[in-house]
Amino acid sequence: MEKPVGTVGKVFYYIWMVFKTNAIVVFGFMALMITIFGVIVPMFSDGGKVEVPEGSALVFAPSGVITEQPAFVDPISEAFNDAAGNASAPEESVYDLLEILRNAKDDDRITMLAIYPGGITSCGSAMLEMLRDGIADFKTSGKKVVAYGDMFTQTQYYLAAQADEVYIHPFGGVLLEGYSRVRTYYAEMLEKVKVTPNVFKVGKYKSAIEPYLRNDMSDYAKEANRAFLADLWSIYKTDIAAARGINADDIDTQINNYAETMKSSNGDFASIAVDQKLVDGLKNRPDFRAMMIELVGENEKETSYKQISHKQYLKAIKPPIEFVNPNSKKVAVIVAKGAIMDGNQKEGSIGGDTLARKIRKARTDENVKAIVLRVDSPGGSAFASEVIRQELVKAKEQGLPLVVSMGTYAASGGYWISANADEIWARPSTITGSIGIFGFIPTFEKALGWAGVHRDGVGTTELAGSMDVGRGLSDDVKTIIQANIEKGYDRFLNLVASGRDMTVERVDEIAQGRVWSGVKALELGLVDQLGTLKDAIKSAASKAKLEDDDYDVWYVKRELSEKEKLIKQLLNSTIGEEPVEFDTPKSTTVVSDLMAKMQAEMKKLEGFNDPNHAYVHCNCVIQ
Repeated sequence: MEKPVGTVGKVFYYIWMVFKTNAIVVFGFMALMITIFGVIVPMFSDGGKVEVPEGSALVFAPSGVITEQPAFVDPISEAFNDAAGNASAPEESVYDLLEILRNAKDDDRITMLAIYPGGITSCGSAMLEMLRDGIADFKTSGKKVVAYGDMFTQTQYYLAAQADEVYIHPFGGVLLEGYSRVRTYYAEMLEKVKVTPNVFKVGKYKSAIEPYLRNDMSDYAKEANRAFLADLWSIYKTDIAAARGINADDIDTQINNYAETMKSSNGDFASIAVDQKLVDGLKNRPDFRAMMIELVGENEKETSYKQISHKQYLKAIKPPIEFVNPNSKKVAVIVAKGAIMDGNQKEGSIGGDTLARKIRKARTDENVKAIVLRVDSPGGSAFASEVIRQELVKAKEQGLPLVVSMGTYAASGGYWISANADEIWARPSTITGSIGIFGFIPTFEKALGWAGVHRDGVGTTELAGSMDVGRGLSDDVKTIIQANIEKGYDRFLNLVASGRDMTVERVDEIAQGRVWSGVKALELGLVDQLGTLKDAIKSAASKAKLEDDDYDVWYVKRELSEKEKLIKQLLNSTIGEEPVEFDTPKSTTVVSDLMAKMQAEMKKLEGFNDPNHAYVHCNCVIQ
C-alpha cells in the first residue's frame, strides 16, 4: 500500500500501518509458540504419540469426498472458515484409507473392523472398487467386519455391503436408485440476461458445452450417456449381489416397484431393506453400541466400546516424514487428479506446468526406471494437456517405460495425456474416451446494451480489440476460433491414432466426443488391460526388467514451500489431542447437494483458462 497524498488518506494509511505492524507481531509470536509446542516439543518427547488400545475395533468412517489426491487448502483460511461456520466438505485420500486397512489386517491390537460410511458425500466408482478390494483383503485375516448407519445412500451402501454383517437404524433405510446423468441447463437464463454464449466445437457427441446452448439434453448425449451408465450400473449391481448373496437382476425390479413396496409396508424403509436382504438387521445406536461392547469390550471411560478411529490409527502407523531411499531403483508414480488447467496449480487441479515439472523430475532421476501416470481427470485445457503430453513423450524417448493407470475418469484431456503410453490400464467402471474439443467465450454486448452501456473505439487492424467480451465477437474472430478448434480435433485424432496404432479414420469413428466405460474402451482398443494401479505398477516394472524385490515405488509430489512444510508439521502433530468417541456423522441435505453442484459448475467455468480458448473436457460426472 503506497502512502497517499491527501490528509484523509494519510490518516487511514497510518491506522492501517499500525494495525498491520501489530498483526505481524501478534501472529508472529503465535506462530513461534505453536512451532515450539507443536513441533519442537514433540520431537523430544513422546507426548504426541498415538496409542492403539489392545483388542480394539478400528472405526472406519471416511467422510466428505474420497479422492485420489485431496485438494490443497490454505490452513489459515480454513481455520477462519471453520470459526465462521463456513467449513468446506472434507476430503480424504483413498490411498490413506487403503493403507489403514492394509496395516490393520496384520495388527494384533485390532480385533475387528466397524464401517460407518454415512459421512461419505462423494466417491468415484473406481475408488469404491479400490476400497472394496481393501476390505476384502482385510477380511482374509479372519477378523470380523460389521457396518452400521442411519440411512445409506447408494455410494455409502456399496461400502457397507462389503461387511460380514450390515445394520441400520430402525428409522433408517437403504436408498438405491441407479445411476443418472443430470445436468443444469442455462440457455434460457443466458438469453434473459442477454449473454451471448459463443461456442465452437467438433464431435457430435461432445456434449460438455450443451448446458449453455440448450434447455435440455440432446438425443446424441442421451444415447451416449445411456450406454456408459448401463455398463457402470451393471458393475455396481453385480458387486452388490456378490457381497450380499442376492440376485443382481432383482435389484432393478425392486427399485422400479419401490413405490408400491413402500405403500404395502406402510412406508417402513428399514423393514424393506431387511426383507430385500440388503441389511441383516435393525439396531438403534445404543443397541449397536451394546453389541460392539460384547464383541470387543468396553473402553476405559465405560462410555462405549473399545475403539480407535481410522484417522487416529493413520497417525499411529504413518511416519510424520516420508522417507524415500535415494539410491534404490524406482517406479515413479505421478498422480494427475482434477481438471486440467494452464500454468501452475496446487493439488485438486492439474496445472500443465506443475505436472510437467513432476514428470521432468522423475525422468531426469537416474534411479527412475519406469513411470506410471495415474489419471483421474475429466480433462480441461487443450494447451495444458499438450504441455503434459510432450513431457511424457520425452520420457519415452529416454527409454523409460510409460504405463497409464486410469481411475474414475480419464476422459477428453485425461485421455489426451494418456494416449501415447506404452500400455493403458483402466477399471471396468472407468469413464474414458470423449475424444473431442470445444471452445467457449461468453460475451456481454447485449446485456450492456440493455442496461444502456455501450463500448466503442478504434484499432490499428481489423482484429485489434477483437477479444473484448463487452463488444461481441466479429465473424472473422469466430472463423479463426472455429478453425483452431477443428485443427485441435485433428491433432487429437492423430495423436490417438499414433499412440494406439489405429488409423485416423478408425479413431474418428469412436471419437466425436463420445464417452465410454472401461469395459467398452477395452473392446474398442482405447485401453489395453482392465486392472488396478498395483497391476499397472507391476507391468511398468516388468517392462523395465525390474524384479519384485528390486525396486521402490516413488510417488512424485509437488515441492512444498517452506511455509507449507511448517504448517504440515503443525497439522501432523498430535500433542494435546484426545481420542474422540465415534457415533454417526451428519448427512447432507438435498438442497445443500444441489447448491454444491451448481457452485461446482461455476468453479469449473473459472478454471477455463486455456490461452487458445480450446478445451478437451468431458463434463461427465455421474450421480
